[in-house]
Amino acid sequence: MDSESLLLSLELASGSGQGLSPDRRASLLTSLMLVKRDYRYERVLFWGRILGLVGDYYIAQGLSEDQLAPRKTLYSLNCIEWSLLPPATEEMLLQTSMVNGRFMGDPSHEYEHTELQKVTEADKAFEEEVVVKEETRLVSVVDQIDKAVAMVPRGALFKTPLGPTHVNRTFEGLSLSEAKKLGSYFHFKEATELKNKTLLEKADLDPSLDFMDSLEYDIPKGSWSIQMERGNALVVLRSLLWPGLTFFHAPYTKNYGYIYVGTGEKNIDLPFML
Repeated sequence: MDSESLLLSLELASGSGQGLSPDRRASLLTSLMLVKRDYRYERVLFWGRILGLVGDYYIAQGLSEDQLAPRKTLYSLNCIEWSLLPPATEEMLLQTSMVNGRFMGDPSHEYEHTELQKVTEADKAFEEEVVVKEETRLVSVVDQIDKAVAMVPRGALFKTPLGPTHVNRTFEGLSLSEAKKLGSYFHFKEATELKNKTLLEKADLDPSLDFMDSLEYDIPKGSWSIQMERGNALVVLRSLLWPGLTFFHAPYTKNYGYIYVGTGEKNIDLPFML
């Protein structure tokens, strides 16, 4: 959710229980404004909160002028002091894939697990202790959630002929009928599935608006819940794959956003529950 309209966005998302105390809201409003100024971001999004056993991680993201350029991720333990996280790498994702359970809430906490390494020359196997810092796990989990469930409504962003993607200032919201369709929402990242479509399937697409992957084709099918709230004045999408991710949009208005409040654990049993 955009830091410029943080209070309204938190109010719209509050139906899912994603609330913050008044002092946290006040701290976020001030600190995110300073983050935007100091780091010279075009926009700053309040991404959400990952719940830990000892403390919680508050996550924010900075965006450049090109909205689909890699986002800079920051975290805070008190909503006042923010630390920049490094970009996620394949090595980080591989290291943290073996770590399970809740976050502690301490960035310096270390997870230890044993890996079985194989040497190809002698074809021998040996065990190696691998230490993963919680900060590294935080980078990995935020990146996974971003790629899987971060989204925007159709028309909120537009792509220029030269390539960069910008915020669509003329976006006035989805109609009520469109807002109820899963196909009206796109993943907030560079398209991967769109390239696999045939020319016939692309014929009805607008290249300036339909340049991202639609949620309609997400696997497993049924991983999204769509509900109308407040007398059809608000549409709310919830991810069943990453419980805690809530997206909201008020039809016929520019108000939309998403927030994640959860433990940072993926629901790997979802295919067996559908």
